[in-house]
Amino acid sequence: MVRHNNQLPENLPQLQNLIKRDPESYKEEFLQQHQHYKSILDVFRLSPNKFNKSLDEIIIFLSQVADCYPIVLESFPQEIIDILQTYNTILDNEMRLTFCKALIQLRNKSLLEPTVLLSLFFQLLRCQDKNLRQFLEIHIITDIKNINAKQKNAKINTSLQNFMFLMLKDSNVRAAKMSADIMIELYKKNIWNDTKTVNVLATGCFAKTTKVMVACLKFFLGTNVEERESDNSDSDSEPNIKEIAMANRVNKKTKKREKQLAKAKQLLAKSKKKSKAPAFNFSALHLIHDPQGFAEKLFKQLEKNNDRFEIKLITLDVISRLIGLHNLFLLNFYPYLQRFLQPHQREVTKLLQFVAQSSHELVPPDVLEPVLKTLANNFVTERNSADVMAIGLNAIREVCTRCPLVMNADLLQDLARYKHYRERSVMMAARSLIGLYRSTMPELLHKKDRGRPTEATITLEVPKYGQVSAKDFIPGAEALLDDRPVKTREISDTDSETSDSDDEWIDVSHSSDEGDHDDNDNKDDIDQDNGNTEFDATDANEMSGKVHDDENQVTTDKDEDDNINVKVTQSVKRQKSKAKCRAIRKLERKKLKMRKQASSELKKTETVSTEKKEKASLISTERLLTDEDFMKIDVALAKQQVTYAKRGEKRPHSKDNEPSEFVKLTDIENIYKKRKHDKQARIESIKKGQEGREKFGYKEGRQNPLCSKTNREKKKTKAFQMLKHKIRGKVKRSFKEKQIALRNHLLKQKRMK
Repeated sequence: MVRHNNQLPENLPQLQNLIKRDPESYKEEFLQQHQHYKSILDVFRLSPNKFNKSLDEIIIFLSQVADCYPIVLESFPQEIIDILQTYNTILDNEMRLTFCKALIQLRNKSLLEPTVLLSLFFQLLRCQDKNLRQFLEIHIITDIKNINAKQKNAKINTSLQNFMFLMLKDSNVRAAKMSADIMIELYKKNIWNDTKTVNVLATGCFAKTTKVMVACLKFFLGTNVEERESDNSDSDSEPNIKEIAMANRVNKKTKKREKQLAKAKQLLAKSKKKSKAPAFNFSALHLIHDPQGFAEKLFKQLEKNNDRFEIKLITLDVISRLIGLHNLFLLNFYPYLQRFLQPHQREVTKLLQFVAQSSHELVPPDVLEPVLKTLANNFVTERNSADVMAIGLNAIREVCTRCPLVMNADLLQDLARYKHYRERSVMMAARSLIGLYRSTMPELLHKKDRGRPTEATITLEVPKYGQVSAKDFIPGAEALLDDRPVKTREISDTDSETSDSDDEWIDVSHSSDEGDHDDNDNKDDIDQDNGNTEFDATDANEMSGKVHDDENQVTTDKDEDDNINVKVTQSVKRQKSKAKCRAIRKLERKKLKMRKQASSELKKTETVSTEKKEKASLISTERLLTDEDFMKIDVALAKQQVTYAKRGEKRPHSKDNEPSEFVKLTDIENIYKKRKHDKQARIESIKKGQEGREKFGYKEGRQNPLCSKTNREKKKTKAFQMLKHKIRGKVKRSFKEKQIALRNHLLKQKRMK
């Protein structure tokens, strides 16, 4: 059939529309365009670096209708791939982008295998075209996401991961960096979150190019996720604020409603921030096959390379997290950090964080002890400022939280003396260190710093190096046996008895320490314990008889007064010394008795603890525990923490002393301070707080500021002399004034008559 005035060969969009509706009717026109494409392609191969508009249009046309004639266009995808592989570096940017879009169209119509296309796109990342690289990156991520949408395609994933492993070692910096970014993005989107991806990125940490190395190191730190979420947090809260503003627009415009709208915006912003769950990317460190070898290679690379200080910090952060997370042994790491631990060192708080992160219970205390002494000597000295001292004490506390055996008694007692320091920040940091060792190793502290013993601290055992505290029962499970009220009464009685005994034990320890007050204690004991003293009746009679004899001698022999007075004083001194010796012996016997009681009470507590362990193991092995049972166990553990605390104090059972996987920088930089300001500084801070605030006082709520005021409003700006007579009239008159006013009134009336 011959068509007159046929304009379809020149109008490709119209022909494309018609072919999609009826492919068979317009096959002749399509074949004509296909022949035209082949001739243009041959011409294009002669000068591939120039832009060809007709080829650009016809390639887009063929890619759109390729699914209508799959047999005719069977070789079309391979032709475009061959052009891109042959002339990828010399092609015009627009032509190269057109070829890539055509291949993406063919891939969306399932006319091209994903592995062929993605491997080609990874090769095209070498091109010096930023727009093309960004376009290819977006497509690669979305295509791999669509491939693994329903279920993960392991065959395609492994082939692509192998190809990307080679791309990371590519000599082209842009291609290697882009491939690393793609893998990191796929991991964050939970598409390629397997061990192979993590270990491929681990090899990227040893790349020769700095950009690839830093990108892979930052992946293991997980910093990019938080930055991206903070950027997107503002755009999410806009529609709700618009709704509130639209609802407020209908009402009358007042300052009160403006304040309400501003307050609603603040609350919305806060609620948005709170509702978002925190995102962590630390699980990548758990998936590394050989963490010990990985950490050793990173440390060797750190010592060998002369990188910038920021890159060194990132590498040290990754190494410290690996050591703390996997309990690795890298003993050269601590002396390397030790030489940087100076108060004037740049980013010293991060270095202190790395020291704390890399310490764990399996590190030999001899290795960490020089680091701890360096911290104490360089930071915790009075020649430094209070902030430096507080940061040093916080760093020591974080190291000791993860490795408590590194501290010795002498150093701990020296650091504990800063609890009475004049600066609040140092005082609070020292008290936090004391609180840590109260709950872990109280015997290292001085007796006055150990605090009142509780059930939890009495049963503490001194930890040994390498000891694993594995329990075959659930701690606190014995509380499930105490459901009846009778048993609770018995337990409360035993608790009160043990508390009394512990009170006595504490008193004895203080009395033994304070030996300077023995004389006062002796006097009190002599005055109070009349029935238990060593002065027997015979001793008292002897003393009274001697005193009477001395008196008789004084009265009879008046001529020898001087000699008798000397003898009397000597005898009185002898009696006093004997009484003092008896009182001292009595006090020693009393102390010995109290020590025996304390030891017996300790034995009782040991037997009670063994009984509790037996009950807990019995319940743990013979019973399936429910959620309610675990709640009761938590309550029992909380009671153990505060059994002997002061009455009225209710401290919850906290797990703050248990070390977390990673150290927060705020734990070291957390300083309690209340700065002292002079008058000028206070005035400046007050003025700074008043900036942008409305003027204090009466606010005129009128719409027109030029309109007149009432007399009541004018009265506020007038001088007092102008209003004195009016104020005087309001005062209530006295009785005398009323009498005078009445008299004057009557006289005036009398005159009028």
